[in-house]
Amino acid sequence: MPGPLSVRYTKKALPIMSDTASSAAPGPVGVVLLQLGGPDSLDSVEPFLENLFCDPDIIDLPFAFLFRKPLARLISRTRGRKVREVYRRIGGRSPILKHTQRQAAALEAALRPRINARVVVAMRYWRPFTEDAIAELTDAGIERVLLLPLYPQYSKTTTGSSVNEWNRVLRERDLQRLHPDVVDQYCEHPLYIAALVRRIAIALRRIPEADRRGTHLVFSAHGTPVSLVRSGDPYQAQITRTYAAVVRAGQFGLHHHLCFQSKVGPQKWLEPTLEQTIDGLAEKKVSHVVVVPIAFVSDHSETLWEINLEMKQHAKQRGISHFDMSPALHTEPLFIEALADLVLRKVNA
Repeated sequence: MPGPLSVRYTKKALPIMSDTASSAAPGPVGVVLLQLGGPDSLDSVEPFLENLFCDPDIIDLPFAFLFRKPLARLISRTRGRKVREVYRRIGGRSPILKHTQRQAAALEAALRPRINARVVVAMRYWRPFTEDAIAELTDAGIERVLLLPLYPQYSKTTTGSSVNEWNRVLRERDLQRLHPDVVDQYCEHPLYIAALVRRIAIALRRIPEADRRGTHLVFSAHGTPVSLVRSGDPYQAQITRTYAAVVRAGQFGLHHHLCFQSKVGPQKWLEPTLEQTIDGLAEKKVSHVVVVPIAFVSDHSETLWEINLEMKQHAKQRGISHFDMSPALHTEPLFIEALADLVLRKVNA
């Protein structure tokens, strides 16, 4: 099998190197990992959902300020029971904070020999909130800040929302000295792409060599409303660029597909969906499928429940005998080095 099953990635072989920014910048620098967040108990599911649907970058309708809070409360109560069951099935809480804290620790350790950096976490919809990250940085006397989203592809609903929240808190607290630099996106960063290729290779090695050639790779990204794309949001285009870069770098020699998941509400969302894609493969009698959660850098409900439980069961029922998911990036060294490179390039720009 050519490609990732035999290739070893080394820093020397990659075109972008963090060592290009070897001179120490004035410090200390506060690096803030921006992430969605998730409920840390079953009791926090509804408050988490209420925070999510109260976000003006999520519910963005004419005169929405008049009804946003009551609508968010209604949605959280309506969806709360179903979502609680999802989190009960994956351990009673979201694992996203645990994984993000480990990513923060790994990134700080990677940066320590090169710059004086303090890496903290700011979750958008549950603890630790933006306010907590700002308090941690001010208590440490840090005034230079870089916001680093754990969303490799930019959307106004993810990175945009987190940056807006950061600036809102700064205005409220009159802390303009903490106005940050921002990494908007890194959808084609070579180290990020190499990290995805390495994780896909892990999943492919779990398939007997005789069956590997018939495997289909299904790249699944979190969906967005079509109206958001039409308004100019670059997320879909950047997802497509990531997908193309991974296929090109991996040289898998396999059939591959791009689809979307996690639709919420009655609007038209990006298609094909993950379920539609699996159904189409089942109709063609495909027996081996590996799903690549291309827009997610750590496990949470969309991977652990939606892909690895719900969709796996659906695939088995449709006759797909081998359904697997490539491991999340988490603290994959290539991914952490990609993040370090992004930081060093901004700091030393």
